[in-house]
Amino acid sequence: MHRKIVRRSAAALAVGLAAATAPAAVGATSASAAPYCGITWGSLAKSSSVSRSPALTAVRAGRHACFDRLVIDHRGPASGYDVRYVSQVVQDGSGFPVPLAGGAKFQIVDRATRWTTPPAMPNVTGFTTFRDVKWAGFFEGQSTVGLGVRARLPFRVFTLNDTATGTSRLVIDVAHQW
Repeated sequence: MHRKIVRRSAAALAVGLAAATAPAAVGATSASAAPYCGITWGSLAKSSSVSRSPALTAVRAGRHACFDRLVIDHRGPASGYDVRYVSQVVQDGSGFPVPLAGGAKFQIVDRATRWTTPPAMPNVTGFTTFRDVKWAGFFEGQSTVGLGVRARLPFRVFTLNDTATGTSRLVIDVAHQW
């Protein structure tokens, strides 16, 4: 009789443990599946092979609730681009490293010309994700900008054309978190 009580107690304990942990496991899975601010961008390289040569006119930055934004302004229609995380941003032509603050680095290659002095780089002090923005040079019809960010985070890239003014923008948004 004593064995029967021990078996029943052990079975009841096993069923109770399974029931107690099942909701926690289901809750943890569904909570981690929700994207931050609805962002589903990812962190792989993004590029476009549009072959135009607008003139790069300015680089500016802005802060938003869920991401930081870098905008490269052009005179003329949007050009091609290649934006990716790299271990080291290098200067166009020379290959010298461009020191950038932050835990991760973006190399932004804009297929836009810049024949005069480099544009002013925005001050990103106090931004949630951005740490540093530096000009990396112009060489063979493309301009390169280095962007230091807090960590490797999801990002998106797109272009905007304003046909009324004949200008365009290359926009890079980097999320504040995953």
